Amino acid sequence: MSLSLPPQLPLPPPPRSPQQWPVWLGIGVLWLLAHLPWRLQRWLGRMLGALLSVTLGSRKRVARINLELCFPELSEDERAKLLREHFASLGIGVFEFARAWWGNVEPMRRTVRITGYEELAKAHAEGRGAILISGHFMTLEICGRLLCDKVPLAGMYRPHDTDAMEWAVKRGRLRYAQAMFGRDELRPALRWLKGGGVLWFAPDQDTLRGDNVFVPFFGQPASSLTSTHQLARMSGAAVFAFSHRREADGSYTLEVSPAFEDFPSKDAAFDTTRVMGAIEAMARKAPAQYLWVHKRFKRRPPGMASPY
Repeated sequence: MSLSLPPQLPLPPPPRSPQQWPVWLGIGVLWLLAHLPWRLQRWLGRMLGALLSVTLGSRKRVARINLELCFPELSEDERAKLLREHFASLGIGVFEFARAWWGNVEPMRRTVRITGYEELAKAHAEGRGAILISGHFMTLEICGRLLCDKVPLAGMYRPHDTDAMEWAVKRGRLRYAQAMFGRDELRPALRWLKGGGVLWFAPDQDTLRGDNVFVPFFGQPASSLTSTHQLARMSGAAVFAFSHRREADGSYTLEVSPAFEDFPSKDAAFDTTRVMGAIEAMARKAPAQYLWVHKRFKRRPPGMASPY
């Protein structure tokens, strides 16, 4: 179907100022890494993860605290094992992002398992907008690209700080996404939804931007964006949860859950609780692949100190 919002305008020419040259060099390295064989990428990713575990000491501490807060039922040895697996997944994720942006995903297409997308595709075919929510997982980008084989998607994201990286990543994403909206581009994103488009984003990080409420996440009060409630209320779009994970053999499992019933309600906190509960369920399916190095609980309700 044709959307009321046309495909995004072509990107401007790439930035070429000397200040961007070191960034372009890094992008070139990532481009080369994106074209390595998938089995080799996974092995190198684990090596990179082990290196990051040593060099990113402060982020490793954040991840350790998050795992203690979210998995108190695990023993110290079990959490230590999960922490090692997390950094291995973090390293593999670097290659997954690069391959999604600039590489070939044909090897992944041959083994991917995608379930539940039919209701999402039906809503799109009928001209109803759809919001697809996920969390910040290492597999976010590669699995989003794979889902684009079944359902045309647009994404909402946080722009990169450097002009060259922003240009290169956005160009890579527009190879498979219909459009990309920065987090401040609310009006065009709403037009997209009202025109029957599918918008995918991850509303699970603690950020100062936007309207936030404290809702439970792994039993902890977590400052969470109400953006899913707001976008659904203003657009009339249906809301679906999108779970994705990397399996031990290097294949991927993608699952789109049925649309949330009676969403949105009149209560933004109630709806945000439902959204965060869905993302928690995703994280419990693939705990090593969630972004535990993010300070998810840096803001706390009055009277509670930050755990970091």
